[in-house]
Amino acid sequence: QVQLIESGGGSVQAGDHLRLSCEVFGRSFSTYAMEWSRQNFGNEPEFVAGIGWDDGEAYLAPSAQGRFTISRDVTTNTVYLDMNNLKPEDTATYSCQARKLGIMRAEYWGRGTRVTVSS
Repeated sequence: QVQLIESGGGSVQAGDHLRLSCEVFGRSFSTYAMEWSRQNFGNEPEFVAGIGWDDGEAYLAPSAQGRFTISRDVTTNTVYLDMNNLKPEDTATYSCQARKLGIMRAEYWGRGTRVTVSS
């Protein structure tokens, strides 16, 4: 059974740092991109960052550039999202997805971890 399990969310103050983790189980994600998105109730998911599982090439949404870093550890099957200088507008549920390269839609989703940033 394929599972993506996120952790690391919490309630922090503006300017703080959080590291989110997405541990993957059940299959190899070679030829996949692993991506983080975030969502608040009533809104569409917003892409945040992605990384190629095989080559580690990262790409970030404009809102994340300069503050967030995505990385992966293929030995522990974990994808990380390091978030620095958090802002109240970063408040959301963050989830990770696995998307087959060349396919628009994600194939696997995690349930998410909640991040709340207070001013």
